Amino acid sequence: MTMQIQDYRSPKVTVIGAGNVGGMLAQRIAKQNLADVVLCDIVQGKPQGIALDLAQAHTISNLDRQIIGTNDYSDTQDSDVIVITAGLPRKEGMSRNDLLRINAGIVKDVVQKAIALSPSAILLIVSNPLDVMTYLAWQISGLPPQRVVGMAGVLDAARFQTFIAMELGISTADIYTTVLGGHGDLMLPLPRLSTVNGVPITELMSQETISRLVERTRNGGAEIVKLLQNGSAYFAPSAAAYVMVEAIISDRHRIFPAAAHLTGEYGLKDIFMGVPVQLGRQGVEKVIELQLLDEEIASLHASAASIQENINLLYSNESFA
Repeated sequence: MTMQIQDYRSPKVTVIGAGNVGGMLAQRIAKQNLADVVLCDIVQGKPQGIALDLAQAHTISNLDRQIIGTNDYSDTQDSDVIVITAGLPRKEGMSRNDLLRINAGIVKDVVQKAIALSPSAILLIVSNPLDVMTYLAWQISGLPPQRVVGMAGVLDAARFQTFIAMELGISTADIYTTVLGGHGDLMLPLPRLSTVNGVPITELMSQETISRLVERTRNGGAEIVKLLQNGSAYFAPSAAAYVMVEAIISDRHRIFPAAAHLTGEYGLKDIFMGVPVQLGRQGVEKVIELQLLDEEIASLHASAASIQENINLLYSNESFA
């Protein structure tokens, strides 16, 4: 009897934007043998150079994943996941909202080009301002909202986790944090739902200390921008994006905080913002609705109002109407 061998296609991830976050994400995906990677950018030579450098580095490590650098969107065709990191990074003194109109034009352009060639892909948005760009990507792509998700909560939760570990002098491995809301100054770290091996941090630190760490988490990106003076974070954002890509490609059904479309959960509709979700091969499989206190709901709605204000501002521009 002749055994039939089915054709196998390696998973394919396109990363649009060959800056620090995009280049580091491409490196992580290939190094972990997760998928073939296409690194796409508007700048001639940049993605090709990064891809060639990564290919040579992976040869040294005996890795065989294909890495393509390109300026041609035809190379991105039939991607399983498209990660959009393209856009201007924040500079010192610049808020995420300062980037709104410039990055919206970039995101609109790349989504239209990429999704036309990969209509079955999952879109993962990293570009800032994150929640508004995720909403825009959904609108432009025409995809079901479950197939569009924003990377923010994983990064914000990791920052909160890091600051707690530094404060208590313990391993981050035992810390689990919950952060909801928009990726900005009004994000909502939840101390009572953040634990050290099951023990709420509210039992391990004073309220004054917790408030300080919450505020530091809200300003975690700005702190790095200020320290670098000419750049923004990329190690942690690329790591956060990677675990989300891995959950999708490997169909892990993992629960992460992420910018997802809400249809009444938490009393919010037609908005993308950070909430716990179950993430797998079909994208956002489930939005998990936590039981929040009245003051937490109020803070979450204040964050949502800020996002909605910026969506309205964006769509008041005739080019996005």
